[in-house]
Amino acid sequence: MFIRSVQINDLSQCEEYVRCLGAVRQICDMGGLPLDRSVTIFSGENGSGKSTLLEAIAVKYGFNPEGGSMNFSFSTEETHSSLHSAVKLVREIERPKTGFFLRAETFYNAASYIAGMDKEVLKAYGGTSLHDQSHGESFFSLFMNRFTVHGFYILDEPEAALSPSRQMSLMIRLHELAEKGSQFIIATHSPLLLAYPNALVYELNSDGIAEIPYEQTECFQTVRAFMQSPERMLRNLFEE
Repeated sequence: MFIRSVQINDLSQCEEYVRCLGAVRQICDMGGLPLDRSVTIFSGENGSGKSTLLEAIAVKYGFNPEGGSMNFSFSTEETHSSLHSAVKLVREIERPKTGFFLRAETFYNAASYIAGMDKEVLKAYGGTSLHDQSHGESFFSLFMNRFTVHGFYILDEPEAALSPSRQMSLMIRLHELAEKGSQFIIATHSPLLLAYPNALVYELNSDGIAEIPYEQTECFQTVRAFMQSPERMLRNLFEE
């Protein structure tokens, strides 16, 4: 692994909402969070701190806050938190050959930056402007062309533009790269991605963060309950 764990130290200079996140406080108290598998996944409800924590890891590592590689330097708006300033990454001696921070929220901005690159550089992204493809196709093109072996990849909601079948294709690509020395840290709401074999799954909530089997995550439990009996679930929702 390129990153073995993340530690959070002094939160005094961070925004109030960051200091109030249960997961952030717990990592700070416990002295660090292990990230020592090829694939680590953060799951949890909106507002639990998944993206904030992922962003802090990415920025601390050296990635552009709005996404891209460590060479990306564009900025449309400074909206990232200051949590990265309190983060310490425990790294291995070995360094990745490549890396990328995919942030679904700002992918359009990253795609625009890529479109302005030299044609030779653009070949690494499939040779076609990501704006000339559908949203889902551009995501998948990035995975298939830019992501290569022995890389370090941080993905924030990579399922956002992908159909269920494309999500499974993404898992195939993820597995190919993980088997060849790549490391992934992913924040997701996808029960499909959560099921990736041997992934280190953390669930974040208002109380903190805990490693749990993916079948016990709230995301998986909710989707399973719905699929087992859609009519009953809908009836209960509408009656409430």
